[in-house]
Amino acid sequence: MTDMTPSRTDVIRTGPIRYATAERFARPRPVRDPRPSGGEICPQPPSRLDFIMGPPGDSHPQGEDCLNLAIATPARDAGARPVLVWLHGGGFSTGAGLMDWYDGGVLAAEGDVVVVSVNYRLGALGYLFLDGVSEGNLGLYDQVEALRWVRAHIAAYGGDPANVTLIGQSAGAVSARLLMELPEARGLFRRAVLQSAPLEITGRPHKESLALGRHFAETLGEDPRTAAVPSILAAQQETAMFHLRTAGRRMEPAFIPVEGVGTTPSPDASFDENVRGLDVLYGWNADDMTAFRSEGDDPAVRTREVYEEPLSRYGERLALAGARVHSYRLDWRPAGSPFGATHCLELPLLFGTRDAWRSAPMLGGTPWEETDRLGRALRSAWLTFARTGTPGDLPAPLADGPTSGPS
Repeated sequence: MTDMTPSRTDVIRTGPIRYATAERFARPRPVRDPRPSGGEICPQPPSRLDFIMGPPGDSHPQGEDCLNLAIATPARDAGARPVLVWLHGGGFSTGAGLMDWYDGGVLAAEGDVVVVSVNYRLGALGYLFLDGVSEGNLGLYDQVEALRWVRAHIAAYGGDPANVTLIGQSAGAVSARLLMELPEARGLFRRAVLQSAPLEITGRPHKESLALGRHFAETLGEDPRTAAVPSILAAQQETAMFHLRTAGRRMEPAFIPVEGVGTTPSPDASFDENVRGLDVLYGWNADDMTAFRSEGDDPAVRTREVYEEPLSRYGERLALAGARVHSYRLDWRPAGSPFGATHCLELPLLFGTRDAWRSAPMLGGTPWEETDRLGRALRSAWLTFARTGTPGDLPAPLADGPTSGPS
């Protein structure tokens, strides 16, 4: 960094901007010219992770006109800066790119980059798979459309459309993994960061997804295409409980991408061709599973099973296919927190938004100054990766994972 780096107050925030429109259960239609949006986020229930993240301090109107994004940039000039596109987590059912948690101002200021935070459809509205109603994977179609919008328009916001890094966390990281493998998304980004991606829920087989879709429709008891949003959310919640009772997979939401349909990779897709040449940084938090603890579970064992082992295998597969791969593990355990290096802990470090994160239970009693000190180190690594394709030497307590380094 140099003394020329702008302060956070110098950052220009623009949005929400509508990048596409969509009728319920239809594919998104691109918006050719940047247009202001009313700032709606996808209708959703409360997050099941409020107990570690804290409830969001901001609120946004919920509605189906939610295909919008927000931009933070140091300047609207010809700077051709690296672009970071953020896909939030939330189990494909909660969250929004417009939340204060994900304000890109600190990253934009410290790294002289452009940050784009994306909203996309969630839950049944985004991932219902039901014959004659919804083809599924609409949330992924939304993400592809947002990336196309970035390619077409980000130069006007000081960004370089040829240097885009896709960053996702949890379900957002699963989405990033799917986008890496999609021919439709090829060329829309050159780098990807996957933070705590639970790869066991990357997609669900066609038959299981259709059965859940039919249960949802039976529970709803009316046409999903015209039902009121509260009824949609109530049927979505009941379907989630049904799925938990019948499948027993606690980590898996009821509505997730469907394998081999639309924008998920088909079995005959060329994995090597799609990922060759990508720069990929992936990792997990040492105690990710303390956020999903169940009686009798050992969080260390479950973290290894759900995050470390699947991600490490995926990293090896990427490297063999010709991607340049780096990995990390976050070991920081904030003083006074009972959760350790839990799921989502890297988010306040990445975004550095003090007012949004300082009361998060997962941070314990850690002074914000300590959080920000580590955050600056993490942000520096991610920003270096966005510029060069390598994060450089990772500082403690960011540990190199088993496949760290270029491959």
